Amino acid sequence: MPGNLTLESTAAHILRSMPEALIFCDLEGIIRVWNGGAEKVFGWSAAEAVGQSLDLIIPERMRKAHWDGFNQAIERGGVKAGRTSMITRSLHKVQEFIYVDMSFEMVRDEQGQMLGSLAVARDATQRFNDDKALRKQLVELTTQKPAA
Repeated sequence: MPGNLTLESTAAHILRSMPEALIFCDLEGIIRVWNGGAEKVFGWSAAEAVGQSLDLIIPERMRKAHWDGFNQAIERGGVKAGRTSMITRSLHKVQEFIYVDMSFEMVRDEQGQMLGSLAVARDATQRFNDDKALRKQLVELTTQKPAA
């Protein structure tokens, strides 16, 4: 490591500097780590988010499905194999909804004890809306009747 940086301090600098949202919650779904990227993506400061339930960023109509999946991952000991990331709806502090491209993983300590869940997300609202507009255009183009 350069200078007198330790692995831990370097990791803290990386976590603070990464543009993507990084969120860690404990096994009860309480936010314990909320980096600067999460502040930018979701609008809540770390001081506002840490100690709150993940419901802070989960739309109400999606909460049951989220918590069912969260609890299944805890029981299973991890997320479903092959799941990399997904675009999902989320809540922003000042906007009602945003879309985020989010990946998940369960976090364990050195002894294998599950500590909680890690999520990494980036704002995908513009990409989602652009893709939706393109799909709509494609449907319109493929359903048009040819001119006589």
